Amino acid sequence: MSNVKKAGPRVPVSSSPLRTWDFFETTLVALIAYGVLTETGWYAAIFAFKAYGSFEAYSPAELRAAWLRLHGTWQGAGSIVAVLPTIAVLWVAIRMAGRGFVEYLALNWPTPRETAVAFGVMSIVMVGESLLGYLVGAKSGVTHSHLAVLGPSGLMIMLIGSCIAAPVAEEFLVRGFMFRGWSQSFPGATGAIVLTSAAWAMNHTQYDWFLQLKIFGEGVVLAYFRWRTASTWLTIMIHSAINTFVFLPIGSYV
Repeated sequence: MSNVKKAGPRVPVSSSPLRTWDFFETTLVALIAYGVLTETGWYAAIFAFKAYGSFEAYSPAELRAAWLRLHGTWQGAGSIVAVLPTIAVLWVAIRMAGRGFVEYLALNWPTPRETAVAFGVMSIVMVGESLLGYLVGAKSGVTHSHLAVLGPSGLMIMLIGSCIAAPVAEEFLVRGFMFRGWSQSFPGATGAIVLTSAAWAMNHTQYDWFLQLKIFGEGVVLAYFRWRTASTWLTIMIHSAINTFVFLPIGSYV
């Protein structure tokens, strides 16, 4: 009887490892994407604002007053327009790395348990932040200008922009793309949690130190659950819920 064993199914020798942009490459792409996000949103908001009526005859002071009165609507419109160009920048970078867009950004659906735990933890964090804000006398980051939304249609634009479009763009960029590159580079997962949260907080320059600290804390929670669940959709849902919680109760809108 022959002692020669039959060969099993052929297994590929090796496949090239998946490429991830390193720390500095990720940072460069993120800066480009952020520039597209802010500039596209700003010019779209200004275009929509000017298209709403004839402002040529207004003085600079009158134009600024009109902008502040209608700020909520145009900010929302700018956020909506800026989403696709921002995603396009990330898509090009990810395809250049030879990776799939969904896989690279961890666009996986969380389990019901993961969702419940993440929302529960974030709720506790927000209650603690609110209590601390009350004790130190911190002000809300929402100004009166956000309340001027030109009626129901303007309110809808503002809410879609602030509670859907902005969370999608920011989470794709921060907890999706930046977290992927930084966590798989020298900072590691812990460093990426801290760095993405700091970058996200510093992006909100319109707020004072306490609100930026509050955003940093929320960012840490979001990044932690992004790491634990490998789901950027989960952070998008929580981010959207936070913004909805901030904007909806503050009316009355005009």
